[in-house]
Amino acid sequence: MKLKIKKDIEKLLIYRKSSLIDALKKLNESALKVLLVVDKDYHFLGTLSDGDIRRYILKTGSLEGDISDIYNTNPFYIDSQSLTDRNLIDNLRKIIKEKKYSIVPVLESKRVVGYIEWSDFLDNNEIDFFEKIEDDISCVIMAGGKGTRLKPFTEVLPKPLIPVKDKTLIELIIEQFRKFGINKFFITLNYKGKLIETYLDTLEKDFEVEFIYEEDYLGTAGSLSLLKNHIKGDFFVSNCDILVNTDLKKVYDFHKQKNAYLTSITSILHYKIPYGVVNINEGGIIEGILEKPEYTFQINTGIYLVNERTLNYIPDNTYFDMPQLINKLLEENKETYAYPVKEKDYIDFGQWEEYKKALEVLEVR
Repeated sequence: MKLKIKKDIEKLLIYRKSSLIDALKKLNESALKVLLVVDKDYHFLGTLSDGDIRRYILKTGSLEGDISDIYNTNPFYIDSQSLTDRNLIDNLRKIIKEKKYSIVPVLESKRVVGYIEWSDFLDNNEIDFFEKIEDDISCVIMAGGKGTRLKPFTEVLPKPLIPVKDKTLIELIIEQFRKFGINKFFITLNYKGKLIETYLDTLEKDFEVEFIYEEDYLGTAGSLSLLKNHIKGDFFVSNCDILVNTDLKKVYDFHKQKNAYLTSITSILHYKIPYGVVNINEGGIIEGILEKPEYTFQINTGIYLVNERTLNYIPDNTYFDMPQLINKLLEENKETYAYPVKEKDYIDFGQWEEYKKALEVLEVR
Protein backbone atom coordinates (compact mmCIF):
# COMPACT_ATOMS: atom_id res chain seq x y z
CA MET A 1 0.00 0.00 0.00
CA LYS A 2 1.39 3.41 -0.99
CA LEU A 3 1.28 6.18 1.57
CA LYS A 4 -0.89 9.15 0.67
CA ILE A 5 1.04 12.36 1.31
CA LYS A 6 -1.16 15.44 1.66
CA LYS A 7 0.35 18.66 0.36
CA ASP A 8 -2.11 21.28 1.67
CA ILE A 9 0.28 22.29 4.41
CA GLU A 10 -0.38 26.06 4.52
CA LYS A 11 -3.42 25.56 6.74
CA LEU A 12 -1.21 23.79 9.30
CA LEU A 13 1.93 25.93 9.28
CA ILE A 14 2.55 28.51 11.99
CA TYR A 15 5.63 30.57 12.79
CA ARG A 16 7.48 30.08 16.06
CA LYS A 17 6.86 33.65 17.27
CA SER A 18 3.12 33.63 16.49
CA SER A 19 0.82 34.70 19.29
CA LEU A 20 -1.20 32.23 21.29
CA ILE A 21 -4.42 33.80 19.99
CA ASP A 22 -3.28 33.47 16.36
CA ALA A 23 -2.51 29.80 17.00
CA LEU A 24 -6.00 29.25 18.43
CA LYS A 25 -7.55 30.91 15.38
CA LYS A 26 -5.55 28.69 13.04
CA LEU A 27 -6.54 25.56 14.97
CA ASN A 28 -10.18 26.61 14.64
CA GLU A 29 -9.81 26.96 10.88
CA SER A 30 -8.44 23.42 10.55
CA ALA A 31 -10.32 20.19 11.13
CA LEU A 32 -7.09 18.76 12.55
CA LYS A 33 -5.91 19.36 16.10
CA VAL A 34 -2.21 19.92 15.39
CA LEU A 35 -0.21 22.77 13.84
CA LEU A 36 3.30 22.45 12.41
CA VAL A 37 5.72 25.04 13.76
CA VAL A 38 8.29 26.41 11.28
CA ASP A 39 10.82 29.23 10.99
CA LYS A 40 10.79 31.88 8.24
CA ASP A 41 12.58 29.45 5.89
CA TYR A 42 9.94 26.75 6.52
CA HIS A 43 12.33 24.57 8.49
CA PHE A 44 10.37 22.26 10.76
CA LEU A 45 10.73 23.09 14.46
CA GLY A 46 7.96 21.12 16.14
CA THR A 47 4.24 20.64 16.61
CA LEU A 48 1.59 22.55 18.53
CA SER A 49 -1.65 20.90 19.65
CA ASP A 50 -4.75 22.23 21.35
CA GLY A 51 -3.59 20.25 24.39
CA ASP A 52 -0.29 22.17 24.47
CA ILE A 53 -2.22 25.46 24.49
CA ARG A 54 -4.67 24.22 27.13
CA ARG A 55 -1.85 23.23 29.47
CA TYR A 56 -0.32 26.70 29.11
CA ILE A 57 -3.63 28.45 29.84
CA LEU A 58 -4.28 26.26 32.86
CA LYS A 59 -0.77 26.90 34.15
CA THR A 60 -0.69 30.67 33.62
CA GLY A 61 -4.37 31.66 33.50
CA SER A 62 -3.52 33.83 30.51
CA LEU A 63 -4.23 33.98 26.76
CA GLU A 64 -1.32 36.36 26.20
CA GLY A 65 2.14 35.55 24.87
CA ASP A 66 3.51 33.60 21.93
CA ILE A 67 3.95 29.90 21.24
CA SER A 68 7.75 29.79 21.37
CA ASP A 69 7.84 28.14 24.79
CA ILE A 70 4.71 26.04 24.35
CA TYR A 71 5.15 23.82 21.31
CA ASN A 72 6.61 20.32 21.27
CA THR A 73 10.23 20.54 20.09
CA ASN A 74 10.71 16.78 19.79
CA PRO A 75 7.79 15.44 17.72
CA PHE A 76 7.58 12.33 15.59
CA TYR A 77 8.02 12.80 11.83
CA ILE A 78 9.24 10.93 8.76
CA ASP A 79 11.71 11.96 6.08
CA SER A 80 10.59 11.81 2.46
CA GLN A 81 13.64 9.65 1.67
CA SER A 82 12.21 6.87 3.84
CA LEU A 83 9.00 6.57 1.80
CA THR A 84 10.55 3.74 -0.22
CA ASP A 85 11.06 1.65 2.93
CA ARG A 86 8.75 -1.40 2.72
CA ASN A 87 8.46 -1.61 6.47
CA LEU A 88 7.45 2.02 6.84
CA ILE A 89 3.69 1.50 6.67
CA ASP A 90 3.69 -1.30 9.25
CA ASN A 91 5.90 0.74 11.57
CA LEU A 92 3.64 3.77 11.17
CA ARG A 93 0.59 1.70 11.99
CA LYS A 94 2.16 0.54 15.24
CA ILE A 95 3.39 3.99 16.24
CA ILE A 96 0.12 5.79 15.45
CA LYS A 97 -1.96 3.17 17.24
CA GLU A 98 0.23 3.43 20.32
CA LYS A 99 0.72 7.21 20.39
CA LYS A 100 -2.62 8.15 18.75
CA TYR A 101 -1.06 10.71 16.41
CA SER A 102 -3.65 12.45 14.23
CA ILE A 103 -1.04 13.48 11.64
CA VAL A 104 2.61 12.72 10.88
CA PRO A 105 4.70 15.49 9.22
CA VAL A 106 6.77 14.59 6.15
CA LEU A 107 10.09 16.45 5.78
CA GLU A 108 12.53 17.02 2.95
CA SER A 109 15.83 18.73 3.77
CA LYS A 110 14.33 19.62 7.16
CA ARG A 111 11.42 21.48 5.53
CA VAL A 112 7.78 20.45 5.73
CA VAL A 113 6.56 19.14 2.36
CA GLY A 114 3.39 17.36 3.46
CA TYR A 115 1.77 15.22 6.09
CA ILE A 116 0.11 11.83 6.53
CA GLU A 117 -3.28 11.66 8.22
CA TRP A 118 -4.05 8.53 10.25
CA SER A 119 -7.42 8.02 8.54
CA ASP A 120 -5.72 7.63 5.14
CA PHE A 121 -4.29 4.23 5.99
CA LEU A 122 -6.04 3.10 9.17
CA ASP A 123 -9.69 2.12 9.53
CA ASN A 124 -11.87 3.76 12.17
CA ASN A 125 -11.97 0.51 14.17
CA GLU A 126 -8.16 0.22 14.22
CA ILE A 127 -7.60 3.19 16.54
CA ASP A 128 -9.71 4.44 19.42
CA PHE A 129 -9.12 8.11 20.24
CA PHE A 130 -11.69 7.93 23.04
CA GLU A 131 -10.19 6.44 26.18
CA LYS A 132 -12.94 5.26 28.51
CA ILE A 133 -13.49 6.61 32.01
CA GLU A 134 -13.00 3.57 34.22
CA ASP A 135 -14.82 4.91 37.28
CA ASP A 136 -18.57 4.45 37.49
CA ILE A 137 -19.85 8.00 36.93
CA SER A 138 -23.09 9.30 35.48
CA CYS A 139 -24.35 12.28 33.49
CA VAL A 140 -27.22 14.66 34.23
CA ILE A 141 -28.87 16.28 31.20
CA MET A 142 -30.86 19.41 32.03
CA ALA A 143 -33.86 19.07 29.72
CA GLY A 144 -36.59 20.96 31.55
CA GLY A 145 -36.40 24.40 29.95
CA LYS A 146 -39.00 25.97 27.65
CA GLY A 147 -36.60 26.71 24.80
CA THR A 148 -38.07 30.17 24.25
CA ARG A 149 -35.24 31.23 21.92
CA LEU A 150 -36.28 28.50 19.47
CA LYS A 151 -39.94 29.44 19.17
CA PRO A 152 -42.16 28.59 17.33
CA PHE A 153 -40.49 25.14 17.01
CA THR A 154 -40.56 24.58 20.77
CA GLU A 155 -44.26 25.37 20.97
CA VAL A 156 -44.76 21.96 19.33
CA LEU A 157 -41.73 19.91 20.42
CA PRO A 158 -39.34 20.44 23.35
CA LYS A 159 -35.80 21.56 22.59
CA PRO A 160 -34.13 18.17 23.34
CA LEU A 161 -36.11 16.66 20.45
CA ILE A 162 -34.78 19.13 17.87
CA PRO A 163 -33.82 17.12 14.75
CA VAL A 164 -30.13 17.07 13.88
CA LYS A 165 -29.70 15.06 10.68
CA ASP A 166 -31.39 11.72 11.40
CA LYS A 167 -31.35 11.98 15.21
CA THR A 168 -32.54 14.26 17.97
CA LEU A 169 -30.26 16.59 19.89
CA ILE A 170 -30.58 14.67 23.14
CA GLU A 171 -29.51 11.47 21.37
CA LEU A 172 -26.35 13.18 20.09
CA ILE A 173 -25.55 14.44 23.58
CA ILE A 174 -25.99 10.96 25.05
CA GLU A 175 -23.83 9.43 22.29
CA GLN A 176 -21.05 11.92 23.03
CA PHE A 177 -20.91 10.78 26.67
CA ARG A 178 -21.32 7.11 25.76
CA LYS A 179 -18.05 7.27 23.79
CA PHE A 180 -16.26 7.67 27.10
CA GLY A 181 -17.97 4.77 28.84
CA ILE A 182 -20.73 6.63 30.69
CA ASN A 183 -23.72 4.32 31.06
CA LYS A 184 -26.08 6.06 33.50
CA PHE A 185 -28.07 9.19 32.63
CA PHE A 186 -30.42 11.32 34.71
CA ILE A 187 -32.72 13.52 32.63
CA THR A 188 -34.31 16.43 34.48
CA LEU A 189 -37.67 17.29 32.92
CA ASN A 190 -40.43 19.87 33.08
CA TYR A 191 -41.71 21.52 29.86
CA LYS A 192 -43.24 18.82 27.62
CA GLY A 193 -41.33 16.30 29.72
CA LYS A 194 -43.64 13.39 28.89
CA LEU A 195 -42.81 13.78 25.18
CA ILE A 196 -39.09 13.49 25.93
CA GLU A 197 -39.60 10.50 28.24
CA THR A 198 -41.84 8.72 25.73
CA TYR A 199 -39.41 9.29 22.88
CA LEU A 200 -36.40 7.98 24.82
CA ASP A 201 -38.42 4.97 26.01
CA THR A 202 -38.97 3.96 22.37
CA LEU A 203 -35.22 3.77 21.63
CA GLU A 204 -33.13 0.64 21.82
CA LYS A 205 -30.70 1.53 24.60
CA ASP A 206 -27.41 0.19 25.88
CA PHE A 207 -27.49 2.60 28.82
CA GLU A 208 -29.61 3.32 31.90
CA VAL A 209 -31.84 6.38 32.11
CA GLU A 210 -33.79 7.82 35.03
CA PHE A 211 -36.21 10.73 34.66
CA ILE A 212 -36.40 13.42 37.35
CA TYR A 213 -39.36 15.83 37.17
CA GLU A 214 -39.36 19.40 38.49
CA GLU A 215 -42.62 20.68 39.93
CA ASP A 216 -41.51 24.26 39.22
CA TYR A 217 -38.85 25.67 36.94
CA LEU A 218 -35.68 25.55 39.02
CA GLY A 219 -33.06 27.00 36.68
CA THR A 220 -29.85 25.48 35.34
CA ALA A 221 -28.65 24.32 38.78
CA GLY A 222 -31.76 24.20 40.95
CA SER A 223 -32.99 20.86 39.64
CA LEU A 224 -29.73 19.23 40.79
CA SER A 225 -31.11 19.53 44.32
CA LEU A 226 -33.56 16.76 43.34
CA LEU A 227 -30.60 14.39 42.90
CA LYS A 228 -29.25 14.58 46.43
CA ASN A 229 -30.40 11.05 47.25
CA HIS A 230 -29.83 9.63 43.76
CA ILE A 231 -26.22 10.34 42.87
CA LYS A 232 -22.78 9.78 44.41
CA GLY A 233 -19.24 10.89 43.67
CA ASP A 234 -18.51 12.86 40.52
CA PHE A 235 -20.94 13.34 37.66
CA PHE A 236 -21.21 15.33 34.45
CA VAL A 237 -23.92 17.96 33.97
CA SER A 238 -24.91 19.06 30.46
CA ASN A 239 -27.36 21.56 29.07
CA CYS A 240 -29.60 20.03 26.42
CA ASP A 241 -28.74 22.44 23.61
CA ILE A 242 -24.96 22.13 23.23
CA LEU A 243 -22.30 19.65 22.15
CA VAL A 244 -18.64 19.87 23.11
CA ASN A 245 -16.19 17.82 21.07
CA THR A 246 -13.42 17.19 23.58
CA ASP A 247 -11.77 14.32 25.43
CA LEU A 248 -14.00 13.90 28.49
CA LYS A 249 -11.54 11.41 29.99
CA LYS A 250 -8.93 14.19 30.17
CA VAL A 251 -11.50 16.52 31.71
CA TYR A 252 -12.27 13.88 34.33
CA ASP A 253 -8.57 13.25 35.07
CA PHE A 254 -8.00 17.00 35.50
CA HIS A 255 -11.03 17.31 37.80
CA LYS A 256 -9.88 14.38 39.98
CA GLN A 257 -6.31 15.65 40.15
CA LYS A 258 -7.56 19.01 41.44
CA ASN A 259 -10.05 17.38 43.84
CA ALA A 260 -12.50 19.91 42.45
CA TYR A 261 -16.00 20.65 43.63
CA LEU A 262 -16.86 21.80 40.11
CA THR A 263 -15.03 21.96 36.79
CA SER A 264 -16.58 24.03 33.99
CA ILE A 265 -15.71 23.26 30.38
CA THR A 266 -15.09 26.63 28.78
CA SER A 267 -14.66 27.67 25.16
CA ILE A 268 -12.14 30.22 23.93
CA LEU A 269 -14.24 32.56 21.81
CA HIS A 270 -12.90 35.17 19.37
CA TYR A 271 -15.19 38.11 18.67
CA LYS A 272 -14.52 40.97 16.26
CA ILE A 273 -16.70 44.05 16.64
CA PRO A 274 -17.57 45.12 13.06
CA TYR A 275 -17.55 48.83 13.93
CA GLY A 276 -15.18 51.47 15.21
CA VAL A 277 -15.44 51.67 19.01
CA VAL A 278 -15.54 55.28 20.27
CA ASN A 279 -14.08 56.22 23.66
CA ILE A 280 -15.30 59.52 25.13
CA ASN A 281 -14.69 61.51 28.30
CA GLU A 282 -17.22 63.11 30.65
CA GLY A 283 -17.81 66.10 28.40
CA GLY A 284 -18.49 63.97 25.32
CA ILE A 285 -15.12 64.73 23.77
CA ILE A 286 -13.79 61.80 21.74
CA GLU A 287 -10.60 60.46 23.26
CA GLY A 288 -10.01 57.93 20.50
CA ILE A 289 -11.51 55.41 18.11
CA LEU A 290 -10.49 51.79 18.01
CA GLU A 291 -11.28 50.42 14.56
CA LYS A 292 -13.03 47.01 14.56
CA PRO A 293 -11.35 45.70 17.70
CA GLU A 294 -11.08 41.99 18.32
CA TYR A 295 -11.42 40.35 21.71
CA THR A 296 -10.81 36.86 23.06
CA PHE A 297 -12.79 35.44 25.98
CA GLN A 298 -13.34 32.18 27.78
CA ILE A 299 -17.07 31.52 27.83
CA ASN A 300 -19.11 29.01 29.79
CA THR A 301 -20.27 26.16 27.54
CA GLY A 302 -22.90 24.61 29.81
CA ILE A 303 -21.07 21.33 30.49
CA TYR A 304 -19.67 20.72 33.96
CA LEU A 305 -18.08 17.99 36.02
CA VAL A 306 -19.52 18.19 39.53
CA ASN A 307 -18.76 16.45 42.80
CA GLU A 308 -21.64 15.46 45.06
CA ARG A 309 -20.29 17.82 47.76
CA THR A 310 -21.46 20.67 45.54
CA LEU A 311 -25.09 19.66 45.99
CA ASN A 312 -24.93 20.97 49.58
CA TYR A 313 -24.67 24.50 48.17
CA ILE A 314 -27.87 24.29 46.11
CA PRO A 315 -31.08 25.32 47.92
CA ASP A 316 -34.00 22.89 47.74
CA ASN A 317 -36.95 23.70 45.47
CA THR A 318 -35.57 27.15 44.63
CA TYR A 319 -34.77 28.72 41.28
CA PHE A 320 -30.97 28.63 41.11
CA ASP A 321 -28.72 29.03 38.07
CA MET A 322 -25.21 27.67 37.48
CA PRO A 323 -23.53 31.11 37.73
CA GLN A 324 -25.10 31.49 41.17
CA LEU A 325 -23.76 28.08 42.20
CA ILE A 326 -20.26 28.85 40.90
CA ASN A 327 -20.22 32.21 42.68
CA LYS A 328 -21.37 30.50 45.89
CA LEU A 329 -18.54 27.97 45.66
CA LEU A 330 -16.04 30.78 45.06
CA GLU A 331 -17.37 32.68 48.09
CA GLU A 332 -16.82 29.55 50.18
CA ASN A 333 -13.29 29.09 48.74
CA LYS A 334 -14.17 25.71 47.26
CA GLU A 335 -12.02 24.31 44.46
CA THR A 336 -13.65 25.47 41.20
CA TYR A 337 -11.80 25.18 37.88
CA ALA A 338 -12.12 25.87 34.17
CA TYR A 339 -11.11 23.42 31.45
CA PRO A 340 -10.76 25.32 28.12
CA VAL A 341 -11.44 23.93 24.64
CA LYS A 342 -11.09 25.71 21.32
CA GLU A 343 -13.99 27.58 19.79
CA LYS A 344 -14.75 25.09 17.03
CA ASP A 345 -15.18 22.28 19.55
CA TYR A 346 -18.18 24.06 21.07
CA ILE A 347 -21.48 23.76 19.18
CA ASP A 348 -24.51 25.73 20.36
CA PHE A 349 -28.03 24.79 19.26
CA GLY A 350 -29.78 27.23 21.60
CA GLN A 351 -31.15 29.76 19.11
CA TRP A 352 -32.05 29.71 15.43
CA GLU A 353 -28.90 31.33 14.01
CA GLU A 354 -26.68 29.15 16.17
CA TYR A 355 -28.75 26.09 15.27
CA LYS A 356 -28.14 26.69 11.55
CA LYS A 357 -24.42 27.27 12.14
CA ALA A 358 -24.24 24.07 14.19
CA LEU A 359 -25.75 22.04 11.37
CA GLU A 360 -23.10 23.44 9.00
CA VAL A 361 -20.30 22.48 11.43
CA LEU A 362 -21.61 18.93 11.79
CA GLU A 363 -21.94 18.63 8.00
CA VAL A 364 -18.16 19.02 7.50
CA ARG A 365 -17.18 16.54 10.26
